[in-house]
Amino acid sequence: MGLGSRRRALASRGAGSSRHRLVLQLDRAGRARAPHRRRRGRGPVQSLPTGHPVHAPPARVIGQRRPVRLPAPWGDPVRIGRGGDHCRSSPDSAACSLRTARARRRIRPQGLDESAVAVTQGGAAIERLASREFDLLVIGGGIVGAGIAATAARAGLAVALVDKGDFGAGTSTASSKLIHGGLRYLRLGDVRLVREALHERRLLTRVVAPHLIRRLPFLFPLYRNGPYGPATIQAGLVLYGAFARSRLHRLASPERARERVPGLRLDGLRSCGVYADATTHDGRLCLANLRAAEEAGSVVLNYAEVRELRTVNRRVAGAVVYADGDAVEVAARSVVNATGPWVDVVRRLEDPAALPTIRLSKGSHVLLRLDEPWSAALTVPHDKVRVSFAVPWEDMLLLGTTDSLYEGEPAAVEATEAEVAQILDEASVAVEPALLNIDAIRSTYAGLRVLPSGDGATASARRETVFHRGAGGMLSVAGGKLTTYRRIALDALSMLRAELGLHRLDRRAFPLPGAVDPGEAAQRLARRWPELEVRVYEHLAHHYGSLAEDVLAPAEQEPELLRPLHPDGPDVAAQAVYARDFEWARRPEDVLRRRTTLALRGLAGEDVVRRVDELFETRAGEAPRAAGVPSSPAP
Repeated sequence: MGLGSRRRALASRGAGSSRHRLVLQLDRAGRARAPHRRRRGRGPVQSLPTGHPVHAPPARVIGQRRPVRLPAPWGDPVRIGRGGDHCRSSPDSAACSLRTARARRRIRPQGLDESAVAVTQGGAAIERLASREFDLLVIGGGIVGAGIAATAARAGLAVALVDKGDFGAGTSTASSKLIHGGLRYLRLGDVRLVREALHERRLLTRVVAPHLIRRLPFLFPLYRNGPYGPATIQAGLVLYGAFARSRLHRLASPERARERVPGLRLDGLRSCGVYADATTHDGRLCLANLRAAEEAGSVVLNYAEVRELRTVNRRVAGAVVYADGDAVEVAARSVVNATGPWVDVVRRLEDPAALPTIRLSKGSHVLLRLDEPWSAALTVPHDKVRVSFAVPWEDMLLLGTTDSLYEGEPAAVEATEAEVAQILDEASVAVEPALLNIDAIRSTYAGLRVLPSGDGATASARRETVFHRGAGGMLSVAGGKLTTYRRIALDALSMLRAELGLHRLDRRAFPLPGAVDPGEAAQRLARRWPELEVRVYEHLAHHYGSLAEDVLAPAEQEPELLRPLHPDGPDVAAQAVYARDFEWARRPEDVLRRRTTLALRGLAGEDVVRRVDELFETRAGEAPRAAGVPSSPAP
């Protein structure tokens, strides 16, 4: 078979092939089990055995979702579903909107006044948590927990999700903001991870959240005396492009590369490998999944800590949740522990003698002012294992990341001066030193990767997802990549099928709330609010999609809500109001750090904090508005 035939065979197999799919599973003592091999046509990954039998109710058959097509900003739309007619009208047509809503199991009647609908948060959510038994309780509101809740709710399950802090406040909003396959993992031999991640990247870009995903060329600079030569990189790019079903995999001259990246250092540069990946706003991706879960009937509540697990006949059957000074017992048939760096802490509520299943790797980042725009990112190799990134993100330059073992308290993680210096020094390999002035730093942050427990350098550790079933039946899920969160959620629910009575689980992608071509959303905003600056309506379109008009709707009665919260940023006052009413924001920090870009831009000063406080207080007596969710409990 020739090279062309092999490439066509790889492309036809696709990134989503489930063949040879390995899942790392641990026993009670934290030792790795022999991985279960998932074979095509033989069902999902099997649930791990627990210490006690499970008496499952009759199997629940989930109805199939109607086919949907959403316009994709790059390439052709992805067809979801089989048979039937598809939405071929424009994204803002009534027919397409209605069909998309039906596909999400929610039809929004024309003229629905969302301001009159009570939000399922705070006291109302606490009452709903205590009023019924749920099929599934998810502990942890990061991207993995949010993805599990959204997928389970869409499958017709009664779901509750709680988080001891704000949603996504840990690892999920401290990532490198990349939706990518991970080119370096090919060198480490993790072909399955790359293929799976590229498949998920394609679905996120075209179907799940096209407004939140920005495709971007990446340059891999090859310097004299560097760790890689052109032939090695060319071969890797061909394989990466085959998995991605992309033709963007080639070598570019230094002059052509400099046109894309004005700050690229040319000294000793031989050529640059070119490939495609994408960026996102990780916090907003997490919120979109939580909103999808709530729209499907889930109860979600932040600042609600689990301190005890509820047990019935030695089986974990819920938890005791402490929120707003109250202790609420939440009953659930199954419990998922998706608390990221705290996963072993919650496991010890089930088994005080539980051994660690994970270790933590710290990744620090630096955001710099970027005076001249870049139209591509850099992947900078430092040795045969490590790379760092220089990525244009939100009109800034994002640098990172470090990769070192972390053994401290997860809540105390932050970027140190030494790590900032390391990041700037490593970036100088490929970025002109003039751009790396310490005075240009807008902000720094650090997050924690969750890795399987073991020895060796964290940089070379496999990015496996850890699944662990405790003696009481609680499923703990940790690790993986931001890009593959949807696949992790599906695998977790597959392990709980017997307990939850799921006869089948629809693994197809579905659009999150707001999913639309951001260009279309920006045009609608420009027509409706012509007084807005271009940077503002483009920013809103990329962060909220089709929901951006809902964000600005109160400004029709209060035009001052169109004013930026800071003159140097694109985030407007209406976003703070929307965050409070629809996105569970309870403190200014929730708005500034995770629902807007102000903190990362270094613009969250005292004046801005005071302005958000005022916006919260002026509406303290108003009934907060819901995200299109009926106030009555889900059936």
